[in-house]
Amino acid sequence: MPLFEIETDSHIFITWADDEAAARDTLADAYPHDQVVRMTKRPRNSWVISKSVLGVPGRRVDICSIARDCLSKSSGDKLHAIRLYMAETGSDLEKARRIIESNMVMGW
Repeated sequence: MPLFEIETDSHIFITWADDEAAARDTLADAYPHDQVVRMTKRPRNSWVISKSVLGVPGRRVDICSIARDCLSKSSGDKLHAIRLYMAETGSDLEKARRIIESNMVMGW
């Protein structure tokens, strides 16, 4: 049974179905108000989603090493180090500030 990827205006729906019509029926049962934007019959019967595409880190990150690296790159300028840390990790301002300041206290 083929695997179909159906992109709608609100979802990406993945289902096994005998054919495209059956895939559309399955979508209509689950999300009757969604409009199909794109439908693809996958060449294999498995599906893989890259964690990096979703923004999920694949391995543990040593935040202190990143913070010390940012402090080094900024020559100890706290504000610049915070900006660098935010850019490298995607952290918000408050989290970046706390991490940079705590590493400054430790004597980066």
